[in-house]
Amino acid sequence: MKEKSKEDYMRLALAQAKRGQAADEVPVGAVIVLGGKVIARAYNRKETLGRCTAHAEILAIEKAEKKLGTWHLDGAEMYVTLEPCPMCAGAIAGARISRLYFGAYEPKSGSAASRFPILTESGLNHRTEFEGGVLEESCATLLKNYFKSKRKEK
Repeated sequence: MKEKSKEDYMRLALAQAKRGQAADEVPVGAVIVLGGKVIARAYNRKETLGRCTAHAEILAIEKAEKKLGTWHLDGAEMYVTLEPCPMCAGAIAGARISRLYFGAYEPKSGSAASRFPILTESGLNHRTEFEGGVLEESCATLLKNYFKSKRKEK
């Protein structure tokens, strides 16, 4: 059995994003992998749950913590379809996730590479390595089409 690539895991995150879109949520999906195994998957559920913190990344971290019985996610990788916001980047660093892969860049509030470099902030106890642009076109197109359809509804 061949080892999965970062693109394979990002496709799993895209599948989560599509589940969110089907629930009329902003289509962002996240997957957490530890030791080559998926330990958590989630998609945005802000509208469904009525919680401003119900972003895909936060929900995936909560699931991983529950599964492992600890908030220490050292050695884990996260795959998310959109560059995390400040809240999610803080949670990723706080959970000590080792590496983040994201798809589309978020120029307004991206908190890895685009706007606020939270993941590599020297004042934090943990720094998370990251790589953006994994299946970027697929991730960005999903978001663009979602917002385009929302604008048409109005």
